[in-house]
Amino acid sequence: MHKLMVLYPEPADRAAFIDYYTSTHLPKVAKLPGLQSWSYALDVAGGPEGSAPYFAVFEAEFADAQSFAAAMASPEGQEVAQDVPNYASGGAITLDFSPTGSSAS
Repeated sequence: MHKLMVLYPEPADRAAFIDYYTSTHLPKVAKLPGLQSWSYALDVAGGPEGSAPYFAVFEAEFADAQSFAAAMASPEGQEVAQDVPNYASGGAITLDFSPTGSSAS
C-alpha cells in the first residue's frame, strides 16, 4: 500500500475553498488511475495545545509507490496537481509514503 496525504493550512476564504474543493477538485481526484480509496476532513481539530496548524486534510491509497507515481504522471494526475492553486490560497503540503506498520481492531 502507498498513501498520499495532503495538509491544507487555513485558506483566505473557507467557504470558497470548501465549494471549489468539493465540487471541482475532488471529482478530478476521483478520476486518478489506480486510486483505491480516498477521504478528506475539513475543520481539523487541534489537540490539547489548541488549534490545529491545518484546516483540512486529504488522504488517498494506491496499491504501491509505482501506482502512485503513474497516477500523478498521468494526464489526470497533472490536472489534479495543476488545480491546487485554484483553491488552496494557504498552500498545500503533500506527503507520500508506504506505511510500514498497522494494527487490527
